[in-house]
Amino acid sequence: MSDRSATDASALIRPDADIGWARRLRAIKRILHMAVYLWRVSLIMRWRFEAMDHATQQANVRLWSAAVFHCLGAKLLVRGTPHPSAKLIVGNHVSWMDIMAINATDPSRFVSKAEVGQWPIVGRMVTLAGTIYLERARRRDAMRAMGLLTQTLRDGHTAAVFPEGTTGDGHRLLHFHANLLQSAIDADVPVQPIAIRYSDAHNAVSPAAAYVGDTSLVQSLWWIACAENLTVNVTVLPPERVTHADRRALATRLHDEIAEALSSEL
Repeated sequence: MSDRSATDASALIRPDADIGWARRLRAIKRILHMAVYLWRVSLIMRWRFEAMDHATQQANVRLWSAAVFHCLGAKLLVRGTPHPSAKLIVGNHVSWMDIMAINATDPSRFVSKAEVGQWPIVGRMVTLAGTIYLERARRRDAMRAMGLLTQTLRDGHTAAVFPEGTTGDGHRLLHFHANLLQSAIDADVPVQPIAIRYSDAHNAVSPAAAYVGDTSLVQSLWWIACAENLTVNVTVLPPERVTHADRRALATRLHDEIAEALSSEL
């Protein structure tokens, strides 16, 4: 997961504004349900995950990720089919939930800021799932992460990146940084763009999912749990070969394809 956008969260309509006690109580139940479920999953990952074969690990990550949406009363809607072999998934970034959305669609290894590994329960889970951590304070750590990402792809695994480098509010895409895309070019694997959009009962682009500005993780979780009929729309676009591609031109093309997919849905 990347750093959050500088978008002023106070400018967004509070997703929990003017809701009744029945919805608040339902939100509390959803959060407790998710917490208990993730605690159980963390125990399984701690004691059994490393002993599983790769296919079983992938199946469990997909199942566990999809179950988080169920716990929070959200629906996952996937359009399109993931490429069956190694690839670099490139997605837009709206929320910390994006990781679960991609893993429920096609389990992947992510590049994430190092702080995520320190999160309670979730940190252990994403570490065991093969997350590549990036120390942003260290100048040369990006090269180390790039090397690990390239080797992951060469080893036949699927990885995922958010080239915006931060979260947006879901209404527009930010600039795509090209650096991490070089890993797919060096490993000679396809890239597969994925467009992620959150909608709810009242909004085609739900403000409940926007993890921007000074929004805390707890506040974001509360907004998601309070949302009515939250749907995570994942559109898997066709994979592209990138042999000898220019990474900057590739970043621009992927940006435009994802932007077009998001606008066509609306």
